[in-house]
Amino acid sequence: MTQGPGDYKPSRRDMLRPVEYVGGSAIAAIFTGVITLVVTRDFTLALIATGGVFIIVLVALALFALAVKPDASESAELRDDEAHRHESTDAAGDGSREPGGPRDAGSDGPGDGPQAPPPAH
Repeated sequence: MTQGPGDYKPSRRDMLRPVEYVGGSAIAAIFTGVITLVVTRDFTLALIATGGVFIIVLVALALFALAVKPDASESAELRDDEAHRHESTDAAGDGSREPGGPRDAGSDGPGDGPQAPPPAH
């Protein structure tokens, strides 16, 4: 029995993953801010360094998270979502695509995308 798209309950780890990213960024930013404050004794410079490091580390962690290949359970969930999306578009009465057809695979083959106009002679 498969779950419907509305029945999905993320695990505790999935729910806390953004907190891990923000927490890691905050730790790196506070460390940098303290070091900057101790070395320069300039509070404004320490705040600027803290904010800059927080943003840079948060963006870097988010990009690294996007670069990670999904594991088997995430891949299965993505396939189920894709199948459900195709079922809903076919049920909407589109009728222009056959399920399981060559363009239904989601690849960017030569038939996908904008077509060039024929050459004029």
